[in-house]
Amino acid sequence: MRNAVVTPEGDQIRWVELPGQGPPRVYMHGLGGSSPAYFTETAVHPLLAGHRSLLIDLLGHGISDRPTGFDYTLESHADALAAALTHAGVTGAELIAHSMGGSVAIVMAVRHPHLVSRLVLVDAILDPIPVTPVSGGSSDIASYSEQEFLAGGWEEVRDRSGYRWWATMRLAGREALHRSAVHLTRGTVPTMRELLLDLKIPRTCLRPEAAGPLPGTDALTEAGVSVVAIPECGHNIMLDNPDAFASATAAALADRDRD
Repeated sequence: MRNAVVTPEGDQIRWVELPGQGPPRVYMHGLGGSSPAYFTETAVHPLLAGHRSLLIDLLGHGISDRPTGFDYTLESHADALAAALTHAGVTGAELIAHSMGGSVAIVMAVRHPHLVSRLVLVDAILDPIPVTPVSGGSSDIASYSEQEFLAGGWEEVRDRSGYRWWATMRLAGREALHRSAVHLTRGTVPTMRELLLDLKIPRTCLRPEAAGPLPGTDALTEAGVSVVAIPECGHNIMLDNPDAFASATAAALADRDRD
C-alpha cells in the first residue's frame, strides 16, 4: 500500500500499486466505492496486466483518510488526486474511472492536463442529477440534509443500497459520502459533459447495453469520444462482466502509438 499527503492538514490518499511497464494506469472508483475492491480482478486480467497500475481511493473513501473538514467537491477531489499522483511521480496517466470517479477524472484532466493522457469512463456521470428521495445512488443520499444524513439517514440509505454497494460504502466517511453525493448531483459549471467534449485527449465512454443509448451520443462521437455498449452488465460493468470490460478497455487503450 502506498500513500501521499494531499491536504495542508496532513490527510492522506492511499492506493494499491501493481508494478509494470509503459504509461501508468490509474483506476478510480465511484461514490461509496473503493478501487482495490472494484478493479483488482480486471487490472490483472490478461488483456490489461503488465502496466504500472494505481488502484487509488479518493479522499473520504476506502483506505484513504476521511477528513470531516474537507468539502468533497468534484474540483477538490480532483486536486487531491492530482497531489497524490504527483507524489507518485505519475504523468500522462491513462485514467479508467467509474461513475463519480469518471466525473472527477474529467475535472482533473481539465485542471491538471499534464497528468492525464486519456480517459476510459465507465458509466460515468456526465450531467447534473435530479435529487429525488428513495431513488438509490447519489440522488438518494443528496436528498437528505447533511444533519439528517448523519443523524440516521445513512442507515436508511444502507438498507436500500444492497449488499454489494454497502460492502464498500460502509468504509466511506459519512460527511464524505454526503458531500460527495451533493456535489456530484449538482455537477460542474460548465457541466462534466461540456468539459469532456472540449478535451483533446483520447476519450472512451463504456455504457451498459441494457441501459439503452447514451444521451447525446451523436455530439460525443462528433467530438471524437468513442461510446461503447457493454452487454450483460449493469452500472458496475467491471464486476458484472469483467471479460467484456477488460476487452473494451484494452481496445480503448490500444491505439496510443497512433494518437
